[in-house]
Amino acid sequence: MQTIVLVEDDLELAELTKERLEREGYSVQHEENGELGRDTIVDSQPDLVVLDIMLPGIDGFEVCKQVRPDYAGPILILTARDEDLDEILGLELGADDFVTKPVKPRLLLARIRALLRRARMEPEARIQEKVSIGGLTVDASRREAIVDDVEMDLTTTEFDLLWFLATHTGQVVSRQDIYQALFQYDYDGLDRSVDVYISRLRNRLGDQPASPHYIKTVRGVGYLMAGEKT
Repeated sequence: MQTIVLVEDDLELAELTKERLEREGYSVQHEENGELGRDTIVDSQPDLVVLDIMLPGIDGFEVCKQVRPDYAGPILILTARDEDLDEILGLELGADDFVTKPVKPRLLLARIRALLRRARMEPEARIQEKVSIGGLTVDASRREAIVDDVEMDLTTTEFDLLWFLATHTGQVVSRQDIYQALFQYDYDGLDRSVDVYISRLRNRLGDQPASPHYIKTVRGVGYLMAGEKT
């Protein structure tokens, strides 16, 4: 049975989420305080963490920052604040994904399953392939990306998105295409997570927002990984 630590101070939401996840076969431990959540994550080493931002004690950003040196599993952030700054900061501190409140149970479950599926893949079970585009090399077998001889520090979801774009170099891919590839879930037209991940990847790649070299926006359609794949 896979284990999840849920750190959420909204007791009604926490109980509903816990019940739903337990019905799906997960073992869920709930904490409602930032410090207790931090200690539980490090001590119990769960398969996945669902972490709220607004917590008593220390907030979710600080929890994420403090546990990352001792916890390598996926962290999914819940945020009630509809601001890109919150989402990007959470990813910068080591979160793998985020879901905006109010939480849609099916969406949350889909994101959890996707993170757990990728986290459990053994290296030999991954696609043994490497893609190079200009100064960028993405190695699926090692889960490694190098740009201009510098290794990129990527979360699980960021790497998977980069790999998807790299293997579709020269093709325009829609948000729906990306959403399905990453989460096996239909894009609802509202979730901005793909845009946030694209922004993060451009940052990592050194792409200038006004004139990106690698990841280009095709207005009204989606995104294009530019260059020649080798």
